Amino acid sequence: MSTTPYYPTDLTEAQWTLLWALLPARKWRPGGPGRPPCDLRQVLNGIFYLLKTGCQWRMVPREFGKGNTLYAYFKAWRQAGVWAKLMEALRQSERRRHGRQAEPSAGSVDSQSIKAATQATEVGFDGGKQVKGRKRHLLVDTLGLLSAVVVTAANTDDRVGLMALLTQYFVGGVRRLRKVWVDGGYQAAWLAQWVRDFQREVWH
Repeated sequence: MSTTPYYPTDLTEAQWTLLWALLPARKWRPGGPGRPPCDLRQVLNGIFYLLKTGCQWRMVPREFGKGNTLYAYFKAWRQAGVWAKLMEALRQSERRRHGRQAEPSAGSVDSQSIKAATQATEVGFDGGKQVKGRKRHLLVDTLGLLSAVVVTAANTDDRVGLMALLTQYFVGGVRRLRKVWVDGGYQAAWLAQWVRDFQREVWH
């Protein structure tokens, strides 16, 4: 019997089977070919553990590997677009499990301002929410699954965020999405015109 601790954030066999094929070639690793091989399943488990618990890299349990190694994979995979591929695969799998098509035809958009202590240029002040920091613009499907996210300064207009969000979502090509629900804060004649022009550009 294995003595390796189990954590609720660990990948199941089905999840690992789905994801491993989307990872870069097994011979690839941060730092180049001279580095010793890592258990990529444990690398993912460690990263998911950190993201769920909010701990520091150096505080991740050692059975997942060294914190600096996990961060190296996290950063390299982010730059290579691996996380976007993994998220899309998981979202599509979950939709199929619910008897839906892989791609949604409808969704909803909202934003959330969060405090941030960083001095980065993305920081701004959201006067409506009285928050200094950043703003997350989110597109979710009707199951509540995340389809796209854009992070801006907190003082970014939600309508501008919506434009960036849709542009990012459709950058990979034509999708099934045809209807998006928003609240009253997104109403504007110029935005409605932009959406109509964007629809013609994407679907025609």
